[in-house]
Amino acid sequence: MGTAVAQYPHGITSHSSGDLAHNKLGSSSRYSNFPCQLDFARLGLLHQGSSATSSSNHPTVCFRKLGNFLSSFQSDLFESGSRINAIPDIDDIFWDQVPTPLLDMIENPIHLKNLSLKELKELGREIRSELSNIMTQKPNSLKASLAVVELTIAIHHVFHAPVDKILWDAGEQTYVHKILTGRRSLMRIMRQKNGLSGFTSRFESEYDSFGTGHGCNSVSAGLGMAIARDIKGKRDRVVTVISNATTLAGQVYEAMSNAGYLDSNMIVILNDSRRSLHPKIEQGPSTSITALSSTLIKIQSSKSFQNFRELAKGITKRIGKGTHELAAKFDEYVRGMIGPQGSTLFEELGLYYIGPVDGHNLEDLICVLQQVASLDSMGPILIHVITEDNHQDAEYNEKTEADNPQEGYDDSVSSLCSVHTRTYSDCFVGSLVMEAEKQKDIVVVHAGMEMEPSFQLLQETFVDRFFDVGMAEQHAVTFSAGLSCGGLRPFCIIPSTFLQRAYDQVVHDVDRQKIPVRFVITSAGLVGNSGPMYCGAFDVTLMSCLPNMIVMAPSDEDELVDMVATAAQIDDRPVCFRYPRGAIVRTDHFMHAGIPLEIGKGRVLLEGKEVALLGYGAMVQNCLKAQALLSRLGIQVTVADARFCKPLDTELLTLLCQNHQFLITVEEGSIGGFASHVAQFMALNGQLDGAIKWRPIVLPDNYIENGLPEEQLARAGLSGHHIAATVLRLLGRVREALLLMC
Repeated sequence: MGTAVAQYPHGITSHSSGDLAHNKLGSSSRYSNFPCQLDFARLGLLHQGSSATSSSNHPTVCFRKLGNFLSSFQSDLFESGSRINAIPDIDDIFWDQVPTPLLDMIENPIHLKNLSLKELKELGREIRSELSNIMTQKPNSLKASLAVVELTIAIHHVFHAPVDKILWDAGEQTYVHKILTGRRSLMRIMRQKNGLSGFTSRFESEYDSFGTGHGCNSVSAGLGMAIARDIKGKRDRVVTVISNATTLAGQVYEAMSNAGYLDSNMIVILNDSRRSLHPKIEQGPSTSITALSSTLIKIQSSKSFQNFRELAKGITKRIGKGTHELAAKFDEYVRGMIGPQGSTLFEELGLYYIGPVDGHNLEDLICVLQQVASLDSMGPILIHVITEDNHQDAEYNEKTEADNPQEGYDDSVSSLCSVHTRTYSDCFVGSLVMEAEKQKDIVVVHAGMEMEPSFQLLQETFVDRFFDVGMAEQHAVTFSAGLSCGGLRPFCIIPSTFLQRAYDQVVHDVDRQKIPVRFVITSAGLVGNSGPMYCGAFDVTLMSCLPNMIVMAPSDEDELVDMVATAAQIDDRPVCFRYPRGAIVRTDHFMHAGIPLEIGKGRVLLEGKEVALLGYGAMVQNCLKAQALLSRLGIQVTVADARFCKPLDTELLTLLCQNHQFLITVEEGSIGGFASHVAQFMALNGQLDGAIKWRPIVLPDNYIENGLPEEQLARAGLSGHHIAATVLRLLGRVREALLLMC
């Protein structure tokens, strides 16, 4: 790989990789061709007569404006869908931070191979410093990645990515992996428009073997890669890293069981941060790591020990089947006695258990990984690694607590919705508390990778009526169905993107049996910097095609409160409602008691002529913004709030078709959702045979990458300006439509 060196004034040197070929500059361009002799005076970075002292790593003067310029240049340079090869240090040198001489030399994992144990430990300290520095500039916590600093270094020191396949279950654990695989300089624009993904992505780097984010998929994908490797006669290794949260989901056990049956070589690393959904378990005795256990794991993973086991297996097989099975059981039992509680579970699934290993002891980690990597016919192995989220991170914890104090819970229900930064979840919780006080049979089931602060308050309020099942969304749905059959009124809270994993249970365990489960679908629609991984684009389409499901969506916080009351009253069939992530529409109104809505009835908010805007859910607000823009141009349009996708308000729809020349439906969902139901009715009812001209506005048929919410809405064509421009084009006022979008 060639290296281009760009010389900057005052002794600042930047190194760039020759792989940076595919970008906006063209397929043959290199950074070496970029005009790097910048005129600092013209950029306004230095006052006349000022000077700067050069340094190999950190200039005395912090060129912040140049740093912003280069960050902007990098952001524009790397479009989504292109592999990213970052330029080490090009951004970091402009920030006041602790020197990182070892990290500055790491452009890809091969540079870790010749580092000594002492140097690897120092590299770990530098990476912690780097992550802590990023933390001060990013709102997202990087604690999960701080916990796996040593583990990630050990993995890349021992294995040979990208030839060896390394898979991660949780995106939050991959930031060290990103730093070590050439993306360090882009970490500060992670989750931003044209920046790094918050997860691993096959489109971003060749070192990302598989896309992660939803968890529990890495063992399945890794097993598939291992079997493909065996069939093709290759010898690369497959390493998957899972977490405590992963072990709550059923897919990981299905994959492990299949891995044990197929007996293909692969390594599963369980990163045990000692976190659990159950406080009683956390308060109980934890797995201890001693000098004895450290010695035992080295013996367990050694090649000589494995050769001895294989020899013993061969002897017992010759003696007889019964003796062989007895010896195998004895071997499993003895190692189960040595290992911590739960280790026998993995043995029963067919994985050879090694552990526990201190996840912050580089010497032990490298020793075990090297020995395991040298085994040619071991089958699936599980290495149990113990890590701590707050390892050497007390200073950051104190700063985080100071910057983000937790609000105390007020017994007054209305207080949940009286603070300035209220979210839809805050209002949902406040409304549900009101309903639960009236109906004692209301219970809550929560599923998902993380729990919002609002739901934590709800959990504290209703300790015996709140059930958090973590990532087990499939279980959450069927569990809710069982609660309903037992005479309770369950509200099942699942983020839109995670509801997809439980769709089979929604169909067969709830809707087909007409069981009244109330689905609360959070984070619906576009989700800003969480990008396509957490985007809730498909729930309307998925839920509205079910025969017995009532599907509704509030346009604002008032309707959300009313829909909670509506769902609480329905006891003969399932119902769902969705709401978006983020702040509510208004911040100055007080919480009111919910009033049940008439099922399948929408409403007209503003009456106009010629054009009708029929919004669904949060998009009603953008329809109102479009109406305000159009009114300034002398165009009066009707704005209606559908409220229900199923059953559809056919009377309202017929009225809009009869009284307007154009009808535009607007929704923050995929093709096949609300607009599809509108089209179905209009076609069957003959509305499309008349004078009405109908246009649907939905999410585009692609995945929208990271960005601010307003940027994503603009990219999707769902902003108020885009809706208004659509109206102007329908009216033949194309020039005004173009001016509106400028």
